[in-house]
Amino acid sequence: MNEYFDRLAERLLEKNKHFSYNQARTWVELLWEDFEATYAKAGYNYKGKDVTERIVSEWIERHGESLHEFVAQNPKYKHILNNDKNDSLHH
Repeated sequence: MNEYFDRLAERLLEKNKHFSYNQARTWVELLWEDFEATYAKAGYNYKGKDVTERIVSEWIERHGESLHEFVAQNPKYKHILNNDKNDSLHH
């Protein structure tokens, strides 16, 4: 999993210079988990890590430049995304 997260975090950093690596990594993990949970709740069969990586990558391409604005509008995530001491969501 780290390989997927690292690759996506690096891509997010290319799109958005407002994040540290740790913040980008946390974003990737949040997006990854959100997609997999939503997909499962909708009753779809698990399609694997490659499909999830493709979807998260598409989200980064579309929304990566403005993800830093999300924290200002959604304070419940502020503690997760502003804590640069976290190496990732799961430590």
